[in-house]
Amino acid sequence: MRTLVAGFGNELRGDDGFGIAVCQRLKEKPCEGVEILEVGTGGLQMAQVLIAGYDRLIVVDAIARGGAAGQLYVLEVEGVERATEIDLHLAVPKAALSVAQALGVLPRQVFMVGCEPHEVDELCLTLSPAVSAALDRAVTQVIELARRP
Repeated sequence: MRTLVAGFGNELRGDDGFGIAVCQRLKEKPCEGVEILEVGTGGLQMAQVLIAGYDRLIVVDAIARGGAAGQLYVLEVEGVERATEIDLHLAVPKAALSVAQALGVLPRQVFMVGCEPHEVDELCLTLSPAVSAALDRAVTQVIELARRP
């Protein structure tokens, strides 16, 4: 089973770089059948890579849902909104997933692994301590999802 792990975020905005940081750690732990893509803020790239054909997609990003900083969320994406417009960046996963669906390349299994950020609006090159502490748990979650039958 082919799995694509796509890390979203902007490393210049503190905890918004969570998805990229998880991908960098995953590269140190190769897993058969799993490809890692540091999307950053260019979600159109993810849709293009999906054209190669994948069975599963795991999107990793900072997700603000009102929890404590560093809290992890693992969600199965059950529906994707129809794309109504496309910008060249598709900086948020929701927009990139819509484009992938419109292209007919969205895998049948799509998961989100997200982390509640502490700070994403200030210019900062490091993750907050709470989000940094969640990295290893997020890597474990991604690997578990990737190994599912």
